Amino acid sequence: MLMRTDPFRELDRLSQQLFSTTGTAARPAVMPMDAFRQGEQFVVQFDIPGVDPGSIDLDVERNVLTVRATRDGQLPDDVEMQVAERPRGVFTRQLFLGDTLDADKIDATYDSGVLTLRIPIAPQAKPRKIQIGGGSGVQQIDA
Repeated sequence: MLMRTDPFRELDRLSQQLFSTTGTAARPAVMPMDAFRQGEQFVVQFDIPGVDPGSIDLDVERNVLTVRATRDGQLPDDVEMQVAERPRGVFTRQLFLGDTLDADKIDATYDSGVLTLRIPIAPQAKPRKIQIGGGSGVQQIDA
């Protein structure tokens, strides 16, 4: 059997053991995220493929949004793992939601491994017109 020589193979194996891709409650794995404003809402998307939707937990406390999910890391006993690069275990991410977002009206969907949160812009943060009275007429000034 012919094998390719890789001088960094043992270093990779050691670093894999030290920086395991298994998330625990004390040290959760990170989930990649995109966040953007789309019209009158703020959209946040998390990549968490292979996660059971029932394991996803969303909590808001004092304008801090916590997203927690779990991907089962248990493999059958008769499996001999050859490569383990996909993170397993607990994933978590916290976001600070400013006063300009309406945290009471968050809409969450999970499709094709992507958790999408849609957070509306709070009414008090939207531009509005203020009427000023006095003198000979009423003027409108944009605020």
